[in-house]
Amino acid sequence: MLTKLKPRSEFSRNVLTLMTGTTIAQAIPIAISPILTRIYTPEDFGVFALFVAITAIFGSIANGRYELAIMLPKKDEDAINIFALGFIITTSISLVLLILVIVFHDYFLSLLNNKEIGLWLYFVPITVFFTGVWNILNYFNNRKKRYKGIAKAIVIKSVILAIVQLSVGFIKQGAAGLISGQILSQMFANMQLLKNILKDKILISKISKVKIVALAKRYKDFPKYSMWAILANTLSQHLTNILISTFYSVATLGFYSLVQRVLGMPSSLIGSSIGQVFFQQATKEKQQTGKAVKTFNATVKKLIIIGLPAFGILFFIVEDLFAFVFGEDWRIAGVYAQIVIPLFFIRFIIATVSAIDTIMERQNIFLVFNVILLAVSILLILTLSERLFEVFLAIFSTCISLIYLLYGYILFKMSNNEFNIWRK
Repeated sequence: MLTKLKPRSEFSRNVLTLMTGTTIAQAIPIAISPILTRIYTPEDFGVFALFVAITAIFGSIANGRYELAIMLPKKDEDAINIFALGFIITTSISLVLLILVIVFHDYFLSLLNNKEIGLWLYFVPITVFFTGVWNILNYFNNRKKRYKGIAKAIVIKSVILAIVQLSVGFIKQGAAGLISGQILSQMFANMQLLKNILKDKILISKISKVKIVALAKRYKDFPKYSMWAILANTLSQHLTNILISTFYSVATLGFYSLVQRVLGMPSSLIGSSIGQVFFQQATKEKQQTGKAVKTFNATVKKLIIIGLPAFGILFFIVEDLFAFVFGEDWRIAGVYAQIVIPLFFIRFIIATVSAIDTIMERQNIFLVFNVILLAVSILLILTLSERLFEVFLAIFSTCISLIYLLYGYILFKMSNNEFNIWRK
């Protein structure tokens, strides 16, 4: 009986494995969020959001985007050398950041206009390093279909995060607990994924300088196009947060960061799991047929069936839900959430299948899309900063949603090898 209930396709089994781990991992932050919002202030969440924004911007390019190339070679020997290349780049970028923080600390502090983040700027380089290592570990384990190991690492990350944020929050005021939890959880998760690679000593022994250089040249389009594209994408999200703190207040950023945390859960919980398996399956289809349209269409349908009811119901109850779960003081965050729910639903679908441009080696299109996204995001906040924050959010959500919908159409055409504009 139990055997009949198990998913029959490999795709579904792999998604279920990742989703099981991710569900447990996401359930923990959901469970502790009502406690966190009562022991930390909106200002604390704002400082934490600033730290996350800074580290996310640099962490997104910590490997030169070579982590994406780990999935592409047929030989594991090539993949492990790309892994080594990514590690070298991550280490180098982190060291450069450490020097910059030490030398220009006071300048960065005045630029951010927030004294509370001063101490934590010194932890930016190590957090960027952990982020970069997580990226290459995650993709290599994905390549080897070690989905149980990935799921376990995600759970460990969530457990450590919860323990640190709660324990430190009860004994110390300020954002220290939120930020230290972020750092330590990433470190322990990396240690878990690293075990799987260190076991294969024969494969590690095949790492060579000659191979690393050759593969760096073979996949040069990733730092050439994809790195700048993901930087623009990350800036469009996190630079907006930094500017919200500057033009409005750190408390406003705190409220909005909770919105991003809650509405981003479907993407973290379901989208990332489906996206990882989608990457593997679409890559396989492309190698066999030269296209990835079947996997693309099937995945988009699954995402709509899952996302539409969830986001639809949430739209009507989110304001009261925020006030009930997080406390009446956080009701305004529920108002913000209702405004941006359509954007998060669209992003949930498009972001999950966005790996198509990597699979089809069309990173230049990804770059153009994200430069447009960044330019529009900055333009909107600069021109609307004198309006009420709710007005800004409504216009921002509408414009960015339209851009994502257009990109989704381009991804569909790309998956069927029909989009030939700006072909390299």
